[in-house]
Amino acid sequence: MVKRPKGDNGAWLSQHELAAWKGLQRMHARLAGALASDLKARSDLSLPDYQVLAVLSDAASGRLRAYLLADELGWEKSRLSRHLARMEQRRLVERQPCATDHRGVEVALSPAGRAAIEQAAPGHVAAVRRCFVDPLSAAQLAMLAEISSTVLTRLEGGPPAR
Repeated sequence: MVKRPKGDNGAWLSQHELAAWKGLQRMHARLAGALASDLKARSDLSLPDYQVLAVLSDAASGRLRAYLLADELGWEKSRLSRHLARMEQRRLVERQPCATDHRGVEVALSPAGRAAIEQAAPGHVAAVRRCFVDPLSAAQLAMLAEISSTVLTRLEGGPPAR
């Protein structure tokens, strides 16, 4: 364990805070791993593939500007670009010039991409329910939604909610 520097003025995490932080990290890693394994066993999609297709399928036109897709996913531009190139090779998405801004690019759900997400979604939702939703009470889910909103607000530059 790393020792606290002298005069650290309480900047280090308390045992309670550390337990919450480590628990969140471990839960995220295990949950992502379980969902990725389940998805791969049921389809030809990776978890990032599914995330891209889900966001696009939720868009009214089945297409989004690339920067909006990156923002929605919380990905950097370079990560999105590399991943979209792999998805394009598999014909799951198509990159097209933006109709309203010729400098921009829109990412569109292809017919194969729509078929893939429609095939994978029922099993993925069942896995999310089994691994994440079912073990929690309604009150725990509501608290987690509130916690997520508070942290995301802080990360996205909003005022701290207390």
